[in-house]
Amino acid sequence: MSNRSEYDAQLENLTRSVQEMGNLVVKAVDDAVTALENKDTKRAEEIVKGDETVDREERAIEHTCLTLLLRQQPVASDLRQVSAALKMVTDLERIGDHAADIAEIIPRLSGDGIRIEPDIPAMTRAALEMAKLAIQAFGPRDTELADRVIAMDDEVDGAFDSVKRKLAKDMAGGKPEQEDAAIDQLMIAKYAERIGDHAVNLAQWVKFCATGRYLNERIM
Repeated sequence: MSNRSEYDAQLENLTRSVQEMGNLVVKAVDDAVTALENKDTKRAEEIVKGDETVDREERAIEHTCLTLLLRQQPVASDLRQVSAALKMVTDLERIGDHAADIAEIIPRLSGDGIRIEPDIPAMTRAALEMAKLAIQAFGPRDTELADRVIAMDDEVDGAFDSVKRKLAKDMAGGKPEQEDAAIDQLMIAKYAERIGDHAVNLAQWVKFCATGRYLNERIM
């Protein structure tokens, strides 16, 4: 195998690793939403423990990226791919953290008298779909799909504002346990909104990988 062929194989493996890490965090968020809906504290505990695997994947990919940068002399398009991967794993790790954050709250919402606001799982799944599509766009450097992800963020932001208003009513004049449950659910909604923000970041890095432009400014 020639040096270039070997290098191309390493770049393909890097893309695959980023996508596999993306699949891990997507599953973690999906599991967290299901655990929330079912008040499944056992599954929530497993999600928290599983965050260590995501952290290890992030470190492994960072090591691969730095090794490629140090040992090779990447041309512009290859350099964009490695740089984008290095940035994307940070956002993926944060999405994994938010899945664990949601899971940590679930035991406090597991009481029989606590009603889960149904818009929260719905908005979390909308943010999750954004992340899925951004991860899907990375391999083929699909800028149209990346733009679609960015446009979807308005829906998640709007859902978050709606949830805030509904939970504010629950907190007004309610019992202390109702107020605590509303605050916990507001935190979950905020984590979901942040997942959407990280998905937008992922999409922006896909566009950078394809064009060399980040936030409409040429970087390389």
